[in-house]
Amino acid sequence: MTRLLFAITLAAGATIVFGADAPQASMGKVLDAQLRSADREIVSLAEAMPAEKYNFRPTDGEFKNVRTFSLQITHIAAILYEVSAAALGEKNPSETGKDENGPASISDKTAAVKYLKDAFAYAHKAALAVTSANAMDLMPSPFGTSKTPRIDLVTTLMWHSFDHYGQAVVYARMNGIVPPASRGQ
Repeated sequence: MTRLLFAITLAAGATIVFGADAPQASMGKVLDAQLRSADREIVSLAEAMPAEKYNFRPTDGEFKNVRTFSLQITHIAAILYEVSAAALGEKNPSETGKDENGPASISDKTAAVKYLKDAFAYAHKAALAVTSANAMDLMPSPFGTSKTPRIDLVTTLMWHSFDHYGQAVVYARMNGIVPPASRGQ
């Protein structure tokens, strides 16, 4: 039900995103506008975190076995690739990696940010491919053997990314970094 409400909110938000007098936007463009918001906020946070803090993970409190900041970023990217490929009906062009953290070869900030940007570029392709005619097509889920509507996969790109963005924001603030999306407020 939450995902249905999310989809309805996206559709209702088209007027706000594109203006009341704008021609009717396609479903893909509305979804992509939402994804651009996630892209902008997450990439800017990844760029703002100093390279020497990429291996930071909280240790005080209930933070046992959590991902490092770097792994938060590469996990977002790995899922963007995995879910986008499923929504497009394509083979995943990236390695999902251990615990869905992306390729083990990503070892520094530069590589993590590039992987994230490339993943968002691929996710934009998936969002823009959604139409009113194909939104409810059942696609193989990347998380098991079931099938799920294409629109459900594409909305996962936003909510999952923002879920981990929230965690990454906590890591940044614990290191004295104000997220770019919060600056000037």
